[in-house]
Amino acid sequence: MAASHKAMKTVGIAGAGLMGRGIAQIVAQAGFDVRLLDAKPFAAADAKRLIAEQLATLVAKGKLSAVAVESAVAHIALPESIAGFADADLVIEAIVERLEAKQTLIATLDGVVGKECVLATNTSSLSVTAIAAASAHPARVAGLHFFSPVPLMKLVEVIDGLLTSPVVIERLVEFASALGHTPVKAKDTPGFIVNHAGRGYGTEALRIIGEGVADAATIDIILKLEAGFRMGPFELLDLTGLDVSHPVMESIYHQFYEEPRFRPSPLTAQRLAAGLLGRKSGRGFYDYRGADAPARPPIVPPTTIIQSDPAQPRRAWISGTSPGSRQRVVSLLQSVGAEIDTGATPKSDSLCIVLPSGRDATTAALDERLDPRRTVALDTLFDMSRHRTLMTTSVTERHWRDAAKSMFAADGVPVHVIHDSPGFVVQRTVAHVVNIACDIAQQRIATPEDIDLAVRIGLAYPAGPLAWGDAIGPPRLLRILKNLARLYGDPRYRPSLWLARRARLGVSLLTPEA
Repeated sequence: MAASHKAMKTVGIAGAGLMGRGIAQIVAQAGFDVRLLDAKPFAAADAKRLIAEQLATLVAKGKLSAVAVESAVAHIALPESIAGFADADLVIEAIVERLEAKQTLIATLDGVVGKECVLATNTSSLSVTAIAAASAHPARVAGLHFFSPVPLMKLVEVIDGLLTSPVVIERLVEFASALGHTPVKAKDTPGFIVNHAGRGYGTEALRIIGEGVADAATIDIILKLEAGFRMGPFELLDLTGLDVSHPVMESIYHQFYEEPRFRPSPLTAQRLAAGLLGRKSGRGFYDYRGADAPARPPIVPPTTIIQSDPAQPRRAWISGTSPGSRQRVVSLLQSVGAEIDTGATPKSDSLCIVLPSGRDATTAALDERLDPRRTVALDTLFDMSRHRTLMTTSVTERHWRDAAKSMFAADGVPVHVIHDSPGFVVQRTVAHVVNIACDIAQQRIATPEDIDLAVRIGLAYPAGPLAWGDAIGPPRLLRILKNLARLYGDPRYRPSLWLARRARLGVSLLTPEA
């Protein structure tokens, strides 16, 4: 393909379902001439009508003018056959997510469009290279992955197949920008950037609940209040539906030839078989049936905060293995009137508090030669201002557990106590998310900046995972992952070389390689 190229004017869209309709809407709004086609009779006409209705609601809200809507709708033409794409500068396929169907369409388009026309697939899970293989001119085939709902999700992944021309990628980047969307470039790999990076959150939460560490509501609350996620993983699974989420988890896992980092959980397979899909079925990890059923779990259940019992111990000994964290805990407990045991070893009637990174409470207690029956662990990964997570050893006595909960809830901040788990809930989940993002960078799938940008927009995480890792500290994350890998003996937690090297060098995880 020539290095110079004409500006795109006419865009064909094959497939008038939810995604195709959304793409047609924003392309028409941007002033391009749209040719919308669907194999199902009247589907394209219905899509055009729905687009007009959707835009009319924006007029009613004062977000668009009637003139702008009339112009956008007028830009959408409905050809009778694929021959209507003959003058297109770009054709975007948004048909059923089946490789054979997409390959057949691409091969057919080869005989219809001009030699400079770009062919783009909106696939979310299939190989762009495999789709392009059906074309006699694979250099002009690329991925252009939008997110649902297309008009609201202002991100598009521009995917480079093995034989895609660099000029095609640049044309698609320019096109996506003209739509008012943010383009990020990615190499062809299972899940691209967003669906690849998103494998850490839900799968780790499923592993936590599968180990009996805590229930779904507790895990959701901890990850929202401590880590700042907008939705808990089980809320998200219920919203998406297990009929969608579980096959994606399995697909990514198998496409990476059983990479342990992406291992799905048997729990979702079982729940899918039972029809517990989430909101769409009325029941998932939460029950949505009935007028009084909550739309989502409460942020702070009324049972979270307990009243202090005067008979409970008010003195605590705090591990010094992490001096910075220890001082934060000392200050916190002093502020609520607790007495601090400053001895090198704890007094016989002091609560023992350990602050492990990637270890469980039992291991931390035994490593420090503490009495595990009166030892409780506290997660100090984040600032503890909105929520605190305590963790018991396998033999912590209820008296000491309740004393710890009473101390840490004394200022009104909610506290949850979980069962023993290497890495608590937040440490292991956030470390896993950051580690996968590091490996995406290590594989050169995308630039560090584009990884963070795509995850922030596409997944609405509190921060880009690499910048988040910098804020926590790469050495600390490396320590968490090494401890998880050692305690579990599972390569799922092996640290990415991208993380390990930057932690050792003392540089940002966003540091690219020359």
